Amino acid sequence: MQISPRRAAPLCALWGDFRSMPADSYDTLVVGAGIIGLAVARELLLRRPGARVLVVEREPAPGAHQTSHNSGVIHAGVYYAPGSLKAALCVDGAARMYAYCERNAIDVRRIGKLIVALTRAELPALAEIERRAHENGVAGLRRLDGDGLREIEPHATGIAALHSPGTGIVDFGAVCAQLAADVRAAGGDLRFGWQVAGVAASASSIRLRDARGDELQGRRAVFCAGLWSDRLAVLAGASPDPRIVPFRGGYLRLRPERRDIVRGLIYPVPDPGLPFLGVHLTPRIDGEVLLGPSALLVGARDGYRLSTVRAADIRDTATWPGTWRMMRRWWRTGVGELRLAASRDAFAAEASRYVPGVRGEDLLPAFGGVRAQAVGRDGRLLDDFLLSATPRAIHVRNAPSPAATSSLALAVRIADAADELS
Repeated sequence: MQISPRRAAPLCALWGDFRSMPADSYDTLVVGAGIIGLAVARELLLRRPGARVLVVEREPAPGAHQTSHNSGVIHAGVYYAPGSLKAALCVDGAARMYAYCERNAIDVRRIGKLIVALTRAELPALAEIERRAHENGVAGLRRLDGDGLREIEPHATGIAALHSPGTGIVDFGAVCAQLAADVRAAGGDLRFGWQVAGVAASASSIRLRDARGDELQGRRAVFCAGLWSDRLAVLAGASPDPRIVPFRGGYLRLRPERRDIVRGLIYPVPDPGLPFLGVHLTPRIDGEVLLGPSALLVGARDGYRLSTVRAADIRDTATWPGTWRMMRRWWRTGVGELRLAASRDAFAAEASRYVPGVRGEDLLPAFGGVRAQAVGRDGRLLDDFLLSATPRAIHVRNAPSPAATSSLALAVRIADAADELS
């Protein structure tokens, strides 16, 4: 398991202001009611029925951020480096996710995905993806030539493709709502509008305090705080490395009368140096067909609109040495992303490389999501899931895509780590 070394913390100093204050007491405090936090709470209650588990969430409802601002793809585990947590947990997580949705009557569909090579120069990268997929145990994957890919997607073009029939779509917001219901049904509690402002640990327990001075106590805590994961980890005594740098993924959608040009998911061959998959075409459970996302560095961790700017978020991004090292390496890519964000025609042109005939007038506004991308001090974009530990706590420090797909399997790993604190 990838858990970074814990940073020693002076427990008495951490405990200081909290010792004499009464607090509600729980076995486990889970911070964050996104899909991962709720999956962890559910897993803990499955392991210990009757345990006192409380999930606290800063927003007024579950799944308010990354869980509900994504394309809704259940990934099959095609891309990820063999041996990584992503590789293991995506394949396992997808199987668990399909079973969970079917068991709970959540609409889920295996519509398949094509990863399309346009030129011979992309064939080596496509072959590497195929090798990884087979090593990761992705079922049903097959290589297609140009005629074969057009049998699956008649409007697409390319010289070769990988077809992943096990890739699917779902509304992860609906999954999150069911997980919340499961937590409540198992005796767990959820508390919304509760934002952690203080963390204090002793040798046997941990306390959380919100901005109003309310306190909670638990034997342990699990932080699944997404876009704010680094701040809460530092508050609990962890290293500031890595830091969350927010990237906005902007989506457009096809006009209803043009949706029939896409049957399943159509993806490019990704840049192996980046944790982003490029502009792709994605049917959704609600019938929409998305194009996107872009990947634009933004001025707020909840910057779903480009106009949303927060001074603290800009300061955190701008003062992190890794931000500037990252930008020096990837500035050309950043210029291209700016062009996509600024121009509907540029978006259409990118999509039309794979589905000729897509034009700017075919596209309508959709939505934006913000990716909690962990960036190391050295400028490296962390690609794998990362957990770290502080006294009496486990922190999910990096959980980008396919975290939603992997959430039920990732919850098992996180719960295992939390059990080691007991």
